[in-house]
Amino acid sequence: MKAWAAVVLLLAAGPAWAHPAPFSYIDISVRADGVDLALVAHVFDIAHDLGIEQAQKLLDPEFVGRRSADIATLLQPRFHVDLDGRSAVCRPSSSAEIVEARQSIRVRFTCATERTGSIPGTVAVGVLMFPYDPAHQTFLNVYEAGSLRAQAILDAGRTRFEYFSGGRQGALAVVKKFVPAGIHHILIGPDHLLFLVGLLLLGGSIRQLLLVVTAFTVAHSITLSLAALNVVSPPARIIEPAIALSIVYVGADNLLVRGGRDVRAWIALTFGFIHGFGFANVLREMELPARALGWSLFSFNVGVEIGQLLVVVAVASALAAIRARNEVAGRRLALAGSLVVIAAGTFWFIERVFFSGGTL
Repeated sequence: MKAWAAVVLLLAAGPAWAHPAPFSYIDISVRADGVDLALVAHVFDIAHDLGIEQAQKLLDPEFVGRRSADIATLLQPRFHVDLDGRSAVCRPSSSAEIVEARQSIRVRFTCATERTGSIPGTVAVGVLMFPYDPAHQTFLNVYEAGSLRAQAILDAGRTRFEYFSGGRQGALAVVKKFVPAGIHHILIGPDHLLFLVGLLLLGGSIRQLLLVVTAFTVAHSITLSLAALNVVSPPARIIEPAIALSIVYVGADNLLVRGGRDVRAWIALTFGFIHGFGFANVLREMELPARALGWSLFSFNVGVEIGQLLVVVAVASALAAIRARNEVAGRRLALAGSLVVIAAGTFWFIERVFFSGGTL
């Protein structure tokens, strides 16, 4: 809040009608059935978009009274609110007010959907206030139960912010978002999938395969949480090539093993730590909600595990069926598959080190 107060002081201290700083402000108060929204925009920007030559006229109460509807009509399409994934209808709840200290105008809106009766689990705000000015920024405050809960700065490069409310509705909203995200990530991540497939190629009992999957899960869950909490955050330029090397190792181990002790669970555990950092890089891009960090980490991990189980069941069942029909074909498939795993891992390693800025 101190930084935002400094911005306000800069605005007030600027020259009278030069555009001192391209800022607007939105305060959102979450309540049952919807949100209340207060939008504060500089008179310079409003005058520009309404074609008013003298911006100082917007500090004249009589003039603003006559143009209040025009101001609300101008500002209303510049933001959009979704409540629990449903588009909310926002209507002005007051006439335009002069905020002389900021050389600005405030307009209040109420936003609601047809669904009523409870606090929304998610409040998503999309904002692009004054497109004519590419440097324009909107400072967003979200309040719940009278307390400031979240802040964000939106601009042309980042036009959307999502807030998860407290309580059961917010927790459910987090689960609904991050479980599918975890499933989606594991199913579209060819490197993580190939690592798993490589571990399954030699087959084994249900107990052996369960140990492999459990070891991988425990390891990547630990490093995923540590990285998401910014306790340990190794750079992607190291992690991504290391993931590729883990795939090469798994394929090579399949070719070198000769009926000795099955160490695939240890391999999964060791390299699972590295893969967890890879998951965290994706999760970090999703902007984890600070108030629901635990739920989001848990939900994403659950999604990853669901995706893994889908892959493990499908691949292990197919390999077991092939071996049951023809043991020789099963061994040949394991050999060919391991060579493919090594080739793919080698390709990704070279690509990530020499063509993607990565380095070991």
